Amino acid sequence: MKILYFAWVRERVGKTEEVVEPPAEVTTIADLVAWLKGRGEEYAYAFENETVIRAAMDQLHVHRDAVITGAGEIAFFPPMTGG
Repeated sequence: MKILYFAWVRERVGKTEEVVEPPAEVTTIADLVAWLKGRGEEYAYAFENETVIRAAMDQLHVHRDAVITGAGEIAFFPPMTGG
């Protein structure tokens, strides 16, 4: 699946996107974040306060318990403000 990173999440991870193949036990957004955090210091730093990071799956906003099976693309981004 393709993972996209935006704003300060992108800056901390050090890349805009990547293609990953998480293990079978990674079934939700929360599982994916936990798995990514274990991939290195840059990921651990990017997701250190994971409850503020938002996710979209195939361009639809989803909650942390969303099942990622069959997803083509998952994006992570910080909260946005309008104005």
